[in-house]
Amino acid sequence: MAVNFTVFEDFAVVKGVRVGVAQAGVRKKDRDDMVIFELAEGTQVAGVFTTNAFCAAPVHICRRNLEKAEPRFLLINTGNANAGTGPKGFRNAETTCEMLAKAAGVAPEQVLPFSTGVIGEPLNMEAFERGIPAALGNLAEDNWARAGRGIMTTDTLPKGFSKQIEVEGKTVTITGLSKGAGMIMPNMATMLGFIATDAAIPAAVMQGWARKLADKSFNRITIDGDTSTNDSCMLIATGQAGVSVEEGTETADAVFAALEEVFRVLAQAIVRDGEGATKFVTIDVEHAASVREALDVAYTVAHSPLVKTALYASDANWGRILAAVGRSGVKDFDLEKVQIYLDDVQIVEDGGRCDSYTEEKGAGVLAHSEFTIRIELGRGDVNERLWTCDLSHDYVSINADYRS
Repeated sequence: MAVNFTVFEDFAVVKGVRVGVAQAGVRKKDRDDMVIFELAEGTQVAGVFTTNAFCAAPVHICRRNLEKAEPRFLLINTGNANAGTGPKGFRNAETTCEMLAKAAGVAPEQVLPFSTGVIGEPLNMEAFERGIPAALGNLAEDNWARAGRGIMTTDTLPKGFSKQIEVEGKTVTITGLSKGAGMIMPNMATMLGFIATDAAIPAAVMQGWARKLADKSFNRITIDGDTSTNDSCMLIATGQAGVSVEEGTETADAVFAALEEVFRVLAQAIVRDGEGATKFVTIDVEHAASVREALDVAYTVAHSPLVKTALYASDANWGRILAAVGRSGVKDFDLEKVQIYLDDVQIVEDGGRCDSYTEEKGAGVLAHSEFTIRIELGRGDVNERLWTCDLSHDYVSINADYRS
């Protein structure tokens, strides 16, 4: 069961975006597993993708098509990642773009493909023959909720969020979806994110914004430390609201801040729905010498199986946290400057056990479904934050049975 998670259903329409959903039978029958986004002419699209060297065929093609043409359609399937499938997988991904392009009357380069699911299996092309016309047949502005379900794999709940702000007397809408519950450790995780706004964002600004937004949201989450072959996070701006963004203006600041909130909510939703998760954990590393150092410490703690299992058991075995900090690779550590807290309970003071700490206080914090591990390094003025979860019996069961 997802941790303190509420399914978002009241999606706001983004002018210039229509969404279609189909039961194509990519891997399983009788479930929504194919989604098409239709984008109005003139829409700007930017993306951030996995850094896995075995990135999937659709990732390669999506990157290529973004450089060649103005995107008009996004084609998403679940059930099959089309990764580790070699040249045939690449040809199949190209063919799916051609199929949608032909049906919609656009160039194949104007289609961006996305896949998620089992790695190493050939793509079910018959499913695309069924699914593409079916999804095109129900394109609608208000189909976001169904689309959120249509991109799920091991997710227990669909993940979506909308936000509207008033700018220059006009309403700007931001609506987004994400999916992911396991194989999550984005370098830009298996995760997909699609965030659309009807503000007009210049092409020269889009990629920089996409990277900055992802770096503080989807690139600050981890469930299990595994970076997927298919991660993709897309920022879409249709320009249909009549509000134009120019960097350095109050309008740009307001739109960016609203996008930040949507990205953060969608990223945190992935952690809250982590496979087998029972705890949602914020890790703050403060007073680091650099961003890299802060993240090295945070991710070492977040990825430690010993830490994660202790969190699951509400076992205040704080030495596991201390050990993870110590092996994070920080050079010339002055241990006497290190302070560690569980929420407001200090467990480590000046590098050793805090005199006021008790096992009961630590266990009391860990018994909560949400809490913060705060680590002060005393080395500089850089602070970084990421979100993770515990590691339970169910995580093993889910992944042991995933292909069955």
